Amino acid sequence: MSERNEYDEHNGQTEAAEQSRPEYVDFTVDDFPGGLAACLEAILMVADQPQTVEDMARVLVVDESDVEDALQALRAEYEGDAARGIRPRGFELRHAARGWQFANRAEFEPVVSAFVTDGQTARLSQAALEALAIVAYRQPVTRAQVAAIRGVNSDGVIRSLAVRGLIAENGMDPDSRAALLVTSEFFLDQMGLNSLDELPSLAPFLPSVAEMTRPGESDEEPVS
Repeated sequence: MSERNEYDEHNGQTEAAEQSRPEYVDFTVDDFPGGLAACLEAILMVADQPQTVEDMARVLVVDESDVEDALQALRAEYEGDAARGIRPRGFELRHAARGWQFANRAEFEPVVSAFVTDGQTARLSQAALEALAIVAYRQPVTRAQVAAIRGVNSDGVIRSLAVRGLIAENGMDPDSRAALLVTSEFFLDQMGLNSLDELPSLAPFLPSVAEMTRPGESDEEPVS
């Protein structure tokens, strides 16, 4: 393909992306420090499941090939380069059949395991208590729904609660295909309850699952 044809094709894809801009997107990636790469990092940092190139390109209103190139560059950056004095990170950008996501680098498993084990003996943080209350009163819920109520990413505290055995995954949301979270029998034992019916009345102060999702929309993008 000639240089001119490549330019025309890329230009056409960019125009198509602009025409399909979602109503809720009132920015361009160039509005932010770090541009496209930083925007992708921000998305993947809060996503609780792999994200496809197509989905990220649609949200950011950019060409899919630009997203792919930026992701490959980020993955190489995180790998490090000893010759250039660039250290590897403790995490990696991993690509699988379902899309792209951040993950702990395998060689750091002993570090992560020690941290999680230490956390089991510590008291629950305020953030963990908030997340646990949301799961208890609004179960079954997805990670995204917990985050929507708290207003911040909750993956870390949810992971901690799961490691402690207080919550577990049980089924899948039919719309978003995200894992559903519920409390465990161990949670009831720790709370001194025979069933969830004995929980103190707090639910009226929490938004319902329906209120956490716009009509006709799921709380998470479906995986293609």
